[in-house]
Amino acid sequence: MTSVSSEAGEPRRSAAAVAPGERGAIRIADRVVAKIAAQAAREAVGPRTAEVAAPQATVTVHHETARVRVHLELDYPTDIGARCAAVRRHVAERVGALVGMEVPEVAVHVERLHLTHPQGTEQGRTR
Repeated sequence: MTSVSSEAGEPRRSAAAVAPGERGAIRIADRVVAKIAAQAAREAVGPRTAEVAAPQATVTVHHETARVRVHLELDYPTDIGARCAAVRRHVAERVGALVGMEVPEVAVHVERLHLTHPQGTEQGRTR
């Protein structure tokens, strides 16, 4: 294996001498990041009833930074602010951990609220 000198007088490394992690680049498609964000939102929201749609996400990636928008439906009554904060936190953590991108913004859009007990249905014992 011979190395060729560069103009600066430093020896150049041959292709075989460059570690695999230092070669090339990785490009993760926006839609892949969006799927990861949607799954993270599902994890944060927790179990849902059949009439509640699964969270959806859209993502804009620019220079290793992902800006995420999550659209979801929640059961009512619930602490909407706390649930949205939990979704923002979990989505940012999961996308950062799995994709390795910085997530400075997670906008949560609550599209709909679903009553957990439809009107006319009473809680408690029935005869």
